[in-house]
Amino acid sequence: MNRNTKINALLLFVVAALAVLPLALGLGDHKEEPFTGADAEAETAITEIEPDYEPWFSPLYEPPSGEIESALFAVQAALGAGVLAYYFGVHRGRRQGEERALARQDTLDTGSAASAPSAPSAESTSAGSAAERA
Repeated sequence: MNRNTKINALLLFVVAALAVLPLALGLGDHKEEPFTGADAEAETAITEIEPDYEPWFSPLYEPPSGEIESALFAVQAALGAGVLAYYFGVHRGRRQGEERALARQDTLDTGSAASAPSAPSAESTSAGSAAERA
């Protein structure tokens, strides 16, 4: 196993442990809803401290059930993950393309240096004339 495979396996184990340990250790058994979100926890704490508290505003859309709310949250998370994956994929693809272009250019430069001098190519002529115009 190489180093990256070991790191990936370790990270996968840590994520699995974070998901399973709270359930296995019984964390949240004393609560009615053991694994509610931070919003529900904050609402409970606020109403305990200040029972007459009035929210400053109400949500634009209130889902009819908790399942729909969870589904919308999952869709939002999936879209965010997709955008991030797309960005990192494009970034990596550009970097790999630049590396291939540099490697190809190095190969052409070393190949042309070994061979007899030849007339300038159309690319180098157009690049040279563009540099002269600038």
